[in-house]
Amino acid sequence: MQFRQKALSKLRSPEEIDLPVRLARPQGPLVLAVTVIAMAAAAVWAVTATVSSTLGAPGILTHAQGSYVLQSPVAGQVTGVLAEEGDRVAAGAPLVTVRTAKGPTLLRALSAGRVTALAATTGSVVTPGADVAAVERVGEKDDPLMAVVYVPADRGPAVPVGAPVDLTVQSVPVRRYGVLRGRVQAVGRTAQTRRHIAAFLGSDHLAEPFSRQGQPVAVLVRLEPAPGGRTGYAWSASDGPPYRLDSMTPLTASVHLADQHPIDWLFP
Repeated sequence: MQFRQKALSKLRSPEEIDLPVRLARPQGPLVLAVTVIAMAAAAVWAVTATVSSTLGAPGILTHAQGSYVLQSPVAGQVTGVLAEEGDRVAAGAPLVTVRTAKGPTLLRALSAGRVTALAATTGSVVTPGADVAAVERVGEKDDPLMAVVYVPADRGPAVPVGAPVDLTVQSVPVRRYGVLRGRVQAVGRTAQTRRHIAAFLGSDHLAEPFSRQGQPVAVLVRLEPAPGGRTGYAWSASDGPPYRLDSMTPLTASVHLADQHPIDWLFP
């Protein structure tokens, strides 16, 4: 009761009558104003700003015509291999000689191209349907290289035609020569099985890495030309390596997807 009497006496004291009563903290309106401004700025950024993203995927340097596997139509023993890996051959050029029960038989290239693999060796025995050689279809010596990139099927629709692509080629030191420049020329509409990929590349071994994560979509990338460069193609850091690029060289691609506004993530 003693403390209560003291409190009542203070309220009756005339010195306390003119003191202002604090109803709210002055920081409240300031905090509200800052919050409104921040929300408005975030809304403007979400509508006007653009955010770029990339898609990484494995690929390979090749020619757009693909490859084929030459198979033996006969049974017999290989008595001669008339080509070497890397040789360019004309359509109908003899590749392998096989001794059969009816006499020697020449196995010829089905179309012009470059021999990328030889499965037959002198002295080996082949049966009908056995793989003899893989030949990449190349019309002319200076036919340009392309890159085939295998992206996950669910990401294929997000890849726009004409998008820039950075290609890290396995045989080229990236720190010294940079990345190879390219642009998306076409995007496949159907997923590729391992068998389809092997048929195009002419090798089941080459197709295996591209089908580990399921059936991908093939994206064809046109390499940007640079006539004055060493390789004939554009590079990010220099004129490129002082040697020619070979087809069937693995690479890693970074595809630049279309820019998006942040608000698109909320309302796709």
